[in-house]
Amino acid sequence: MSGQILAVNSGSSSLKFALFDAASTASPMAIQVRYRGQFSGLGSRARAELQAGVGTELNEEQDAALYDVPATLDHAGALERLLQWVEDNPALGDIRAVGHRIVHGGARYREPLRLDAESFAALEALNELAPLHQPHGLAPVRALTGLRPGLPQYACFDTAFHATQPAVAQTFPLPRRFREQGVIRYGFHGLSFDYVSRALSAERQHRQATPGGRVIIAHLGNGASLCALRDGQSVAATTGFTAVEGLMMGTRSGSLDPGLVLHLILQEGMSAEAVQRLLYKESGLLGVSGISGDMRELLASEAPEAAEAITLFVYRIVREIGSLAAALGGLDHLIFTAGIGERAAPIRSAVAQGCAWLGARLDDTANAANALDIAAADSRLGLWVIPTDEERMIAWYTAAELARGDVNRTS
Repeated sequence: MSGQILAVNSGSSSLKFALFDAASTASPMAIQVRYRGQFSGLGSRARAELQAGVGTELNEEQDAALYDVPATLDHAGALERLLQWVEDNPALGDIRAVGHRIVHGGARYREPLRLDAESFAALEALNELAPLHQPHGLAPVRALTGLRPGLPQYACFDTAFHATQPAVAQTFPLPRRFREQGVIRYGFHGLSFDYVSRALSAERQHRQATPGGRVIIAHLGNGASLCALRDGQSVAATTGFTAVEGLMMGTRSGSLDPGLVLHLILQEGMSAEAVQRLLYKESGLLGVSGISGDMRELLASEAPEAAEAITLFVYRIVREIGSLAAALGGLDHLIFTAGIGERAAPIRSAVAQGCAWLGARLDDTANAANALDIAAADSRLGLWVIPTDEERMIAWYTAAELARGDVNRTS
């Protein structure tokens, strides 16, 4: 299959993208990236970034149209510029399809699918379950439908990876009718967990290491969650019905006593909208520190409030690792990924110290260098830093679905 797959990962004011060669789809690791980039500050102070992949180069003259963006550029405008840049560069070939990261697939969608009007409407109905992500993930789909109506678009779901969890891990202790209505623990960050799990497997196979199938992946960024995997499949996660449950995050509270939410509404007189804003945008690292939701700023700060927020962040991670290790019946590997997980050595060090009871021993030099393998020689627990690559998984799943559709049409 020739041509390119465009992977899109949209946020509230950003649009990450990557262009992959559709011909190399044997595995996610094999698919070749041509270019990566992002538009940030959309709607206010927009700017564009572009990086070349292996075997490709940046062309200052051709790329000028991508970089020279008006400050008020929006998502639709960014997509239009991106498509035009690809079409004006004949060496890239045609875009065969666009894959999107869609956070929530609900109970209905448990694998990638080609989007149409019916499925788009069904996914829009899930907006309230992931208000910080679902609308932004769907916005580029709507924009591209208008810009290039004949271009196939595919949805790749964060929730789909967790469909392998046993019923006991998905069920809330509520009346049965709620489960029948789709009120279950879905789990999120699935595309990240999927890639990181495959990357660990490939690395261990390369090293001819002995098997160890009980893994916890710590996706630590502005959004944060843990996933317990057995032999590459999700068995439990810290996020649940929505992406606000679980770990303390940049601005999200993580798990709270439901009675506290009722107290805020019934006794404090807060509206549901005010509580939603509190839990999603005013809590977490930002709320506890009163300084910032950015871990880099907190680590650089000498304020005691910053230290308190960091301590609570690590404490919650270590507690949840204990819970997931119990669900797995032990633990063989702990992997750090995403912005904080990949680059904040002090956080990894503190988490590893909290997991000493599991046999974690950190190699301080490797950890400070953000090395791949950060376990000390005497560590019973594998400790790893593996950069995530959600766009790669989006492209691979999209290419696979596109190829399957081509086969079905010719058979």
